[in-house]
Amino acid sequence: MERENLKSRLGFILLSAGCAIGIGNVWKFPYVAGQGGGGAFVLFYILFLVMLGLPVMTMEFAVGRASQKSPVRAYQALEKPGQKWHIHGYFTLIGCYLLMMFYTTVAGWMLAYVPKFASGQFVGADSQATSAVFDAMLASPVGCVFWMAVVCVVSILICSLGVQKGVERITKAMMLALLAILGVLVVRALTLPGAADGVAFYLLPDFSKIFGSPDMFFEAAYAAMGQAFFTLSVGV
Repeated sequence: MERENLKSRLGFILLSAGCAIGIGNVWKFPYVAGQGGGGAFVLFYILFLVMLGLPVMTMEFAVGRASQKSPVRAYQALEKPGQKWHIHGYFTLIGCYLLMMFYTTVAGWMLAYVPKFASGQFVGADSQATSAVFDAMLASPVGCVFWMAVVCVVSILICSLGVQKGVERITKAMMLALLAILGVLVVRALTLPGAADGVAFYLLPDFSKIFGSPDMFFEAAYAAMGQAFFTLSVGV
């Protein structure tokens, strides 16, 4: 059977953007940047994107284009006789499983918040009240497993429709909606009281949180490198 490909360049671009503009950047990046000195962390992050992320992404595109196979079989198809590159293919598969454990869990949390927001539970709530809601959600393993299962079922159904009719079509609609939502959030955030302080915190580097000690430096560098790999969805 002929392998199905994406139908359009736009589908590929939005699918790639979906990997980048995902949970790792929307949910994780803000607090990691805050811990790493705001703009100082962003500089580290951009540096790792250029030095490590882009070369690895280029290599992965080359492997995929040349083999037209899954990560495991790609190395088997391209390696020379006697080489052991196929072993790395199995590590990539394990990495994907581990990554999906993280993504399906956090995506489940996000779905769990939908009915909470729709019911007005957070109207007028302060930081302590919102933190209590999150803690209560984590204290309910049945609820967390349920929402994670919903994410898994929906994802499986979309993938079962195929690359073009399922993944590409749904990604186009969801990514365009996400970009519109992010645009509205950016405009709203910039019009809130204290927005200038937030922008300054994000753009002005605080190197004391990076170069304060060797441990702080390596922790910030490790976090920035991990975030760069999350952004481009490379390494697995």
